[in-house]
Amino acid sequence: MHAEETTHVQVQAPDKAKIRKIWVTAGILAVITALEFLVAFTIPLEMEVTRITIFVGMTIVKAFYIVGEFMHLKYEVKVLIWSILIPMIFIVWMLVAFVYEGMSIFDDRYLN
Repeated sequence: MHAEETTHVQVQAPDKAKIRKIWVTAGILAVITALEFLVAFTIPLEMEVTRITIFVGMTIVKAFYIVGEFMHLKYEVKVLIWSILIPMIFIVWMLVAFVYEGMSIFDDRYLN
């Protein structure tokens, strides 16, 4: 009993639309990253709150774009997107509230 092995490799033509989509995605992420560096290094230290707010906002935009494109969440049903987004909003809100409360307790304890 002789098993004959055949290897047939079929080369497919490159999909130009997919390649273009990858380059567009890389370009958008590169532009957002360049803007983040621009904000981080050009806004003066006196405007620290503004600089950090802009930087965090652009980072969140970039994170949503990465999740949407590379994790294919952009193409999912809206219920799945909201089931991920709403808990994340509450987690961010919770972290902001904890930091605010912690700063208030620190101010009351050490600055008064």
